[in-house]
Amino acid sequence: MDEKLKDKDVLLVREKGSKELKAVTGQNADGTPKTALPKEENNPDFLKIDKHGNMLENFMSNFMKQAKDPTRFEFFRVPAANMEEVIRSLQEAAQKPDKPENSAILDMHRVEPEAFLKKQEQGQTQPQPQTQSQTTNNAIDESRIDWSQFERLGVSRETLEKTNSLDKMLNRQKTPLIPITVKFDDVTVRTDARLSLREMPDGKLSVSIHAIRREPELDRYYFGMKFNEEDKQNLRTTGNLGRIADVQYRQGETTPVLI
Repeated sequence: MDEKLKDKDVLLVREKGSKELKAVTGQNADGTPKTALPKEENNPDFLKIDKHGNMLENFMSNFMKQAKDPTRFEFFRVPAANMEEVIRSLQEAAQKPDKPENSAILDMHRVEPEAFLKKQEQGQTQPQPQTQSQTTNNAIDESRIDWSQFERLGVSRETLEKTNSLDKMLNRQKTPLIPITVKFDDVTVRTDARLSLREMPDGKLSVSIHAIRREPELDRYYFGMKFNEEDKQNLRTTGNLGRIADVQYRQGETTPVLI
């Protein structure tokens, strides 16, 4: 491995409706990304992102402020050291993005520009040093997390941050597929799974493990709601329930959601 690329990422972009990924090389005057084909000969021109720097934050905040239609672009962040291998995986996943395993791959590398603009705006309105829980509007306070639960699964906080998983969990979403290690007495099981945080009746947070499923388990209750036959048909054919559902994330509290 080229040591110069060890802690560097490359920013990729594609326009919605297209399956072609391009490498970002800079920014146009209107905020839109300058691009080049993600080939080795163009490598010197690629926008290299230091994992510990703020180049990406500045790029994304400028993009959101200046681009007339930012929603037409999708961004992905991949390691510079094995960029071509990861791009192939992303390209394959983009062919059938509705498949859970493909969606997980895309989400693992996806970059949300809105998050960077929000972070910069918060920094401008909160000049004094704040704690993590004070500078975010996450649904769950990070200070409530029992990190020993993750350690038992072989998952570190750093891993969750690098895969953009921590923010998802703090906003009651599932992580992308990540490797976990589960031990049962003398048996060790290594697999990929998605993780989420769940509120327990005593108010504590528990880590839920969502193993890879080959098909949806539509006969099970979903937070207190049971799917009828029309619901099941809609989910299988469109991936959408087709109506507003009332679920109970907390005992006694009903929340209208889209599934």
